[in-house]
Amino acid sequence: MALTMFMLPFGYHYDAWRLPHSRSDEVARFSFIRDMALAAEEAKLHAVFFADSNDPKGLQISDTRSATVYEPVSTIGALSAVTSRIGMIGTASTTYSQPYSVARQFAGLDLLSDGRVGWNVVTSFGAAANFSMDKLPPPEYRYRRGAEFVEVVKKLWDSWDDDALVNDRERGLWADPERLHEIDHVGEFFSVKGPLNMPRPPQGHPVIVQAGQSSHGIEFGAAIADAIYTVQPDLEKSIEFYADIKSRVQANGRDPEKVKVLPGIMPILGETRADAEALSQELADAIRMDAGRRTVSRVLDVDVSDLELTDFIPPERMIDNPERMERWRLFRDLALEKNLGDLTVHIARSMGHRWMVGTPEEVADSLIEWFDRRACDGFNLNPPSIPVAMRRMFDLLVPLLQERGYFQHDYRGDTFRERLGVEVNPRAYRR
Repeated sequence: MALTMFMLPFGYHYDAWRLPHSRSDEVARFSFIRDMALAAEEAKLHAVFFADSNDPKGLQISDTRSATVYEPVSTIGALSAVTSRIGMIGTASTTYSQPYSVARQFAGLDLLSDGRVGWNVVTSFGAAANFSMDKLPPPEYRYRRGAEFVEVVKKLWDSWDDDALVNDRERGLWADPERLHEIDHVGEFFSVKGPLNMPRPPQGHPVIVQAGQSSHGIEFGAAIADAIYTVQPDLEKSIEFYADIKSRVQANGRDPEKVKVLPGIMPILGETRADAEALSQELADAIRMDAGRRTVSRVLDVDVSDLELTDFIPPERMIDNPERMERWRLFRDLALEKNLGDLTVHIARSMGHRWMVGTPEEVADSLIEWFDRRACDGFNLNPPSIPVAMRRMFDLLVPLLQERGYFQHDYRGDTFRERLGVEVNPRAYRR
């Protein structure tokens, strides 16, 4: 299995930071995120993952789970100095950025970390007002721009030959100008001359990750991604999604075995079931239902202020449209089955991802079943709380997967690409 971890310092479970054993007073400080990354590296996880958002609404309504107080590029740059083998995936938007800047940022991070970086490509879904936009462009436009954006970034990464850095003191050439190439890209959205003003990244291309589940997002991921994050709470549907993605990858002329599908999971663990249930109850008791209600209203884009927790949301209030994310439809379907109180707790637990309460043996059995049945190539672990629930993942679950032969005992290979088992030294742009 490939295992990565979502670096959410407040904990993935809603309001987990309110527990007395949290380190919420250290959030946004380097010491906290350093300790999380080092713990993940000690457990031999393939990578840590930093989501990102330019939208402050989460903090404005006290929804800390959607708050991204660690900016990925600067944070990964700092972590590259204190980690040595774990991969680090950072998010950058193709809607709110320019290709040359992103190409430089991730090439620079890959150089600083000796080839351990990944780029999570997003087209974004909020915060347009923070980027001089009245509203976000429609999905089809954003993904078309995103495809060209990735194309330009890859061309820039490839604008230096592998042997361009000659360090020839006698001739006074650090880089050979003949091996640096202008890309002269002119497209629908971007005009970029190139070349990049730093050497080609050690991996050739930093690992590319994608997480969209709309029809546009699925096609985009199949065309560009080395790893795909996905929300899959149901085994049979995950098997269908996995087969569909692999088929689309192959249709794009790529090796489906070199693209990793990683659904998210939030395991609430204990040495005994009673221990796990006690932690689960502690987490549930921390949920502020008033704030949870506001989160339901925000993610479903519906007014629930007049409803009791025992009421169901009237179906006619939940209006679908082409710009809805697939996760919205997942929540809409849940809202048809659960009253407002139960829906609030469910979203507070996992935000649509699969979650489990149980012993390490129970959770390991389930992860192995998903892996063996070709529902995934591994998982993105969502730690319910930091540090207690995170440490239980590393101390109880990961060693059991290692003992059973489903997870690595140590890192293999020199770069994140090699260790993750995706294509090594790709070149998208061949002159």
